[in-house]
Amino acid sequence: MFTTKQHLTLTRTLGVALVAALGLAGCKTYDKEFATVNSRLDQLDTKVQGAAQSAEAANQSAQQANQSAQQANQRLDALEGRVQKLETAPRRKPRG
Repeated sequence: MFTTKQHLTLTRTLGVALVAALGLAGCKTYDKEFATVNSRLDQLDTKVQGAAQSAEAANQSAQQANQSAQQANQRLDALEGRVQKLETAPRRKPRG
């Protein structure tokens, strides 16, 4: 009876080991899929960095254009006062 228990225990152990081995051997490795996903993420990261640089350059150009527009408006405001003065001044008689 003792040997039958030993054989049963050994058989169970071997059965569990066999099932575990087959289960692990049946697992698919996803190395190729992970490599594909990582490659795609790297490509997207490069595109995002390029877009961020383009956005920064556009922002700087917009700020420069805004400064130029403000300077032009200041010059127009300064000239407007002089033009108003000239338009409201009495007409001079021509000489001669």
